[in-house]
Amino acid sequence: MVGEGKVFTLAQVSEHNNPKDCWLIIDGKVYDVTKFLEDHPGGDEVLLSATGKDATDDFEDVGHSTSAREMMDQYYVGEIDSSTIPKKAAYKPPNQPHYNQDKTSEFIIKLLQFLVPLAILGLAFGIRIYTKST
Repeated sequence: MVGEGKVFTLAQVSEHNNPKDCWLIIDGKVYDVTKFLEDHPGGDEVLLSATGKDATDDFEDVGHSTSAREMMDQYYVGEIDSSTIPKKAAYKPPNQPHYNQDKTSEFIIKLLQFLVPLAILGLAFGIRIYTKST
């Protein structure tokens, strides 16, 4: 490994963000993938979009093969100073008041649950009496 023992800051790695000079951070290690850009199966845009940040999640989400992971050794240039990588903030949903979707009071709903079947029964009874008399 060429750069073994060398430690880089996020700012230093972020400077290498173009097709002629492209570095990535994966699992705390820094890789110079410039020579691999043309050969990357996902295209060079995928690698270029992962510069300037910790690309570990992006790398793991794709599910790279064992041979792809072994290939990484040839592009290794050093380690990242983890104190220079911003911590991920946990998502906290905004605090919102409880929303009553139908805005109908429970009393009216219970009243309707009682009255609607009663009205249907009364209508059916009325129709039966009317049709019997004719």
